[in-house]
Amino acid sequence: MRTFARLALGLMIAVAPVQPVLAAEDKAGGPQTIALEAVALPIIVDGQLLNYVFCSIKLELYPNADGAKVRAKEQYFRDDLVRVGHRAPFVRKDDYSHVDEAKVRAEILRIAPSLVGARMIKSVTITRQASQKLLPPAPKPQTESREIVP
Repeated sequence: MRTFARLALGLMIAVAPVQPVLAAEDKAGGPQTIALEAVALPIIVDGQLLNYVFCSIKLELYPNADGAKVRAKEQYFRDDLVRVGHRAPFVRKDDYSHVDEAKVRAEILRIAPSLVGARMIKSVTITRQASQKLLPPAPKPQTESREIVP
């Protein structure tokens, strides 16, 4: 298990693209955004780690938000996502190669007030998802009961 953890960590470091952390406001007065570095979220089903999905996330800030303060807390957002992802995975029921975007957005918006203060992050967008492994679709739950006919 430790070998797998070391391998996964090495892969995360090697694959994670370096993105600009802060995109300055554009000339038209558009919204201030922060792009988080890619974060590897685990896909855990029935207690077994099946996959990692590397997510690129963009935070849109309110106009009066302090972008430098949010940028300084970037690693805390990524750390929280990984920790929560191991406790209550962001797994979609129909696809093990993507995360449940609504759950990821909700978690970032939940933790944001305690990290950077209230009314700083306006919205969260997952800009890219890259699966470590290509997995077959998740099995569909059986909805009909089968009758045994003698």
